[in-house]
Amino acid sequence: MMRLLRVSLLLLWGWGALAFVTEPSVSSRATTLDSKAAFSLSNQPWRRRENLQNYKILPTRSNCHVSTTTALAMSLSTSTVIIDENASREVGGFEEWAVACGVQVADGFQLMAASEDPYLDVGVCTSMDLPKDAPVLFVPNEMTLSANRAKEELGQIVDAEDLFVQLNAYDQVQRFYLFLKILREYELGDQSPWYPWMNSLPRYFSTGASMTHYCCTECLPPLVGSLALKEKTRFKQFFKALDFCNSVSPETRGNKELAKWAYNVCLTRSFQDGHGDYKIAPMADMFNHDSTYEIQGRYDEEGNFFATTIYDVPAGSPLRMSYTAGDNSNPSFLFARYGFLDHSSPATFCKILIPNPSPQLIEMGYNPSRMLFYKETGDVSQEVWDVLLYQILEASNNAEQLQALYQAHMSGDEQTKQAIHDEHYGETLTALRNHVDSFLVQLDELSTKAQGRDLNVHPRLPLILQHNQFVKETFLRVQANLNQ
Repeated sequence: MMRLLRVSLLLLWGWGALAFVTEPSVSSRATTLDSKAAFSLSNQPWRRRENLQNYKILPTRSNCHVSTTTALAMSLSTSTVIIDENASREVGGFEEWAVACGVQVADGFQLMAASEDPYLDVGVCTSMDLPKDAPVLFVPNEMTLSANRAKEELGQIVDAEDLFVQLNAYDQVQRFYLFLKILREYELGDQSPWYPWMNSLPRYFSTGASMTHYCCTECLPPLVGSLALKEKTRFKQFFKALDFCNSVSPETRGNKELAKWAYNVCLTRSFQDGHGDYKIAPMADMFNHDSTYEIQGRYDEEGNFFATTIYDVPAGSPLRMSYTAGDNSNPSFLFARYGFLDHSSPATFCKILIPNPSPQLIEMGYNPSRMLFYKETGDVSQEVWDVLLYQILEASNNAEQLQALYQAHMSGDEQTKQAIHDEHYGETLTALRNHVDSFLVQLDELSTKAQGRDLNVHPRLPLILQHNQFVKETFLRVQANLNQ
């Protein structure tokens, strides 16, 4: 094991200052890791990276267009992160910085272009076989960005918090401080200890916050459209709250382009740490999502981040995590929050929307994560049939059978429940066919509204059309099954 040089961040939160301090690595570092049973260094191939040929600085696009806002920033300081959507991601410098600051990775850990356009998507893979429970990544607490520490550093902003209370969005206050921290570090340019990380981040996002109002309301189905609008509304709340934040400059407070980039970084790369904080762990935020994820991460009580494999992973495989804590039933949320199509999701919400569902209907299974159409087979989850039957009995004022169905469901009396289903199967089948047929028509109408629109104004439309086609293919499979 080669001798390590640890570079730690001293975070002087009370003074609002940060500085790098170098210190030689000694056995105490190994002892710290050895105290974590799953992360013993004695038999694990941790390494400091020396060979960086796989981590090249991504070339600048030949057709790169820099906005007026970005051009002004460049004229004032050449060290500011360029946030123009066409700007490239500088991944090589980030990796060198991360390793120098104490990040440890397993042999075989590699950053890779995870799509045809590396400017948009960088992920992680392994070039070596990794056994189950193998340590993959360690990120020291000093490197993480923390909402709680940001509040301590920047001070409590009472007026901003009051605004979130008035907007019934107080649950977003923690992430707002993390968002504010990102803006503050952006202002510091290359004087920020996190500059190499910020310069490696995406500039182009396809989140709901980045979509136009027309896209959300006219081109997307109702559920995902409402989720995308919710993201747009949340960004507006964050941007409005900036009016009360003297910890960043007036120019930053008024820069909507910059604020939206910082918001997208904050919302797509931060997760709860299990100890009451929202954090971003540089390098860990390069793990992409998949429903068949290979690794899981956690924070220890000291705030360090660890990632381990959850099964044997062969060489050449991607290393991915779950952004939904293993819940693979809601790709609409992923599309609105993170801006990607989750092709790995086995199922999607059936799109039956019921305004103000009763508690009984919810207990029968009315929930987007349970009322599912399965992508590959076209199968329909039991909850869909249960909810439709409940609605049919309720609409026909069949109080006796309605109560019998509810009681059978709640008591687990499957025989009685199935008997009621059999009696009304023709009605529920017709109702479900009508829903699927009408939704397919709606999808075509929504996609038609996207045709011919100016992509300079609505650049996320191609992805929205892919989303609609993805949903359509699932519904067509369900339709074929129902018509057999």
